[in-house]
Amino acid sequence: MMQVYGIDFTSRPSRQKPIICLECHYEDNHLEVASLLKWTTFDSFEDKLAASGPWIAGIDAPFGQARKFLENIGWPMTWEGYVDHVTSMSRQEFRKVLDGYRLMRAPGDKEHRRVTDIIAQSISPQKLFGTPVGLMFYELVPRLRQANITIPSVHNGDINRFGVEAYPGVLARNLIGRRSYKQDAKVKQTKLQHAARRELYDLLGGEQFKGTYGMSVHAPASLVEDPAGDQLDALFCAIQAAWAWSKKEDNFGMPKYVDPLEGWIADATLIPSA
Repeated sequence: MMQVYGIDFTSRPSRQKPIICLECHYEDNHLEVASLLKWTTFDSFEDKLAASGPWIAGIDAPFGQARKFLENIGWPMTWEGYVDHVTSMSRQEFRKVLDGYRLMRAPGDKEHRRVTDIIAQSISPQKLFGTPVGLMFYELVPRLRQANITIPSVHNGDINRFGVEAYPGVLARNLIGRRSYKQDAKVKQTKLQHAARRELYDLLGGEQFKGTYGMSVHAPASLVEDPAGDQLDALFCAIQAAWAWSKKEDNFGMPKYVDPLEGWIADATLIPSA
């Protein structure tokens, strides 16, 4: 049995928007949700990263930056090197550096996506507004480095604690297309979004899902009742982590070569063609 954590991350955890963690067990191609945790500060998240293994965590935040950005800005050309460089900056300094970089670039060439972002249709890890994944990167990756977990194809750390980059959106799109299923703003939360979350939950028991991810899932239906979608996203992160673990003998389901500066998003639909 493998302990699996699905973590929906935020760059500013609070009572209103906590980090959500689903603790799960994975065995015999079955993922079982055991408990739901809500962390209002980074302390509990750091404690979880430091906890002894074996475990694997799927975390919804970028683990790396685009090679093009790193080359252009002149940061160290190793993951450990540029993460340490970022760690030396305050949050305000990091934001100022990314803002300054954008100002110097031509339209359409201000924010760069990694190879995995292009395939997964995810946004640039430099993004500071809207969904501020750049700030999520800033808050997450130094903590991964400090905890010395192993990130396949990126960083060789503790062989009993693994982290993979998750992206719930790619799993959801595979099941219901681009229909909206979540919303942080209460005034924009709708019955249609609730229906989409319910459909996503139900489809986890269907043959399409099982055929793609190779597992069955048992999770409380109450996850659907979170209108922000964070609890359902945490479940998707756990699924992606469990799937990656099931492919550990095949480079965790990633291409044979992954740019060690950029990393890779764990998902069965992102398997490169032979």
